[in-house]
Amino acid sequence: MDIQFNKNEDHNKLLVSDLKKRLNEVKLGGGEKRIKKHHSKGKMTARERIDYLLDDADEAIEIGAFAGDGMYEEHGGCPSGGVVVKIGKVADKQCIVVANDATVKAGAWFPITAKKNLRAQEISIENKLPIIYLVDSAGVYLPMQDEIFPDKEHFGRIFRNNAVMSSMGITQISAVMGSCVAGGAYLPIMSDEALIVDKTGSIFLAGSYLVKAAIGESIDNETLGGATTHSEISGVTDYKAKDDKDALDTIRGLMDKIGDYDKAGYNRKAPKKPAKDPKDIYGILPKLRNEQYDMHEIIARLVDDSEFQEYKEGYGQTIICAYARIDGWAVGIVANQRKIVKNAKKEMQFGGVIYSDSADKATRFIANCNQKKIPLVFLQDVTGFMVGSKSEHGGIIKDGAKMVNAVSNSVVPKFTVILGNSYGAGNYAMCGKAYDPRLIFAWPSAELAVMGGTQAAKVLAQIETASMEKKGEKVDAEKEKEVFEQIKARYDKQTSAYYAAAHLWTDAVIDPLDTRKWISTGIEAANHAPIEKDFNLGVIQT
Repeated sequence: MDIQFNKNEDHNKLLVSDLKKRLNEVKLGGGEKRIKKHHSKGKMTARERIDYLLDDADEAIEIGAFAGDGMYEEHGGCPSGGVVVKIGKVADKQCIVVANDATVKAGAWFPITAKKNLRAQEISIENKLPIIYLVDSAGVYLPMQDEIFPDKEHFGRIFRNNAVMSSMGITQISAVMGSCVAGGAYLPIMSDEALIVDKTGSIFLAGSYLVKAAIGESIDNETLGGATTHSEISGVTDYKAKDDKDALDTIRGLMDKIGDYDKAGYNRKAPKKPAKDPKDIYGILPKLRNEQYDMHEIIARLVDDSEFQEYKEGYGQTIICAYARIDGWAVGIVANQRKIVKNAKKEMQFGGVIYSDSADKATRFIANCNQKKIPLVFLQDVTGFMVGSKSEHGGIIKDGAKMVNAVSNSVVPKFTVILGNSYGAGNYAMCGKAYDPRLIFAWPSAELAVMGGTQAAKVLAQIETASMEKKGEKVDAEKEKEVFEQIKARYDKQTSAYYAAAHLWTDAVIDPLDTRKWISTGIEAANHAPIEKDFNLGVIQT
């Protein structure tokens, strides 16, 4: 191993160490004092509830752990968006679990909370996965109600989805394990079955204080909407649990009786570990985002037995297309090649850039995978499409549009891993968030933006200094550098993997060594939902 490998390895291991540190901080939710107070009420935390419920918590994957990271600081922050979401197995049935974190603002809903809950329901709908809600929430965070309440993708969409999912036959189970107030009260009651925990769970459209103010009636919350009221008088809930564990045990019993599901039929054989050590990824992936490396070497450390069959190997070499298996599942891989290569005409092609021949190859490969019912895995490290007169005259826009068309109309499940750069239209063509990947996640090395930080900062700095000069301000070389550095620092922050995860542009930031688990879990989930339409590219320019 050379010195460059060792430098890369040190850098990437530090990134993973930072990732784990950040995750540990996020998992504290509202902090140790609030967790202690929560426990004093005889309640488990959101994460404790999920881990107790799942067959194997270590095998589960978490969606949106960094949602809300660095956001709402003026309101005290909102770790994980105030809700924990995991995909795992309960009674050997794969499902998605959504649990309000009452240590964060009493589980109140911020804008990102609504977005994350909708993402959980989207995953459930796309994959026809059962969904379990563990409710413990004070409702909408009132200081930000205008950003949560009225729009199409706001709070009300949750209940609309409850109704749609019910009509689709998707199992929904809710356990009221704390507060469940106002509009939020509809969520458990629109589920197939609802549980409530005695003494700690409560459901009502308006609490005792509001009832007193509205109609003058004096009543305590337990009598108004506690477990006994709803289990024995109103009939709103179906099961009364003595404590959190009893409620979770009841859910396990319900899940244990669910019948089998119709399979999509994706091909799977006995899983094999990669023959080449996945830990080598740390040394292969370069420290700097503009350095070259061979994506073949990354693929070899992600796929079973390190074996893959490359499609059109000598054509369009800045995109690698290959058939392989990941944890036994057959997959079609579309990956950006970061090495500088030469095409058949001995012309230099820059790594990480999509050329016309690469786009053409990828379009054909994507069509083949749809024809054969093979899930697609996109490995993104892309700076965009090739520019310049030669590319324009060669029809790069047309060929790029074909690729985007193929990605858009794919009917097989798609999974996107952002390893490095994810810039501009390259993000779109390589199945960015707008193109409905079933799961999209990033390594700590990832960057998402319209263009790289240095290029963008140069453009923005030129605009800024020109504006300053127009106002009569003196701009010397030192001032130009200061403006550039300020803009670049701001831009670099916005391009980081964590910024994207905070805004739910990706589902997670993960250790590269967990990539196989994420893809395997995603395909297993997708196997619950048989393909219901044919692949059709529609009208494309030839």
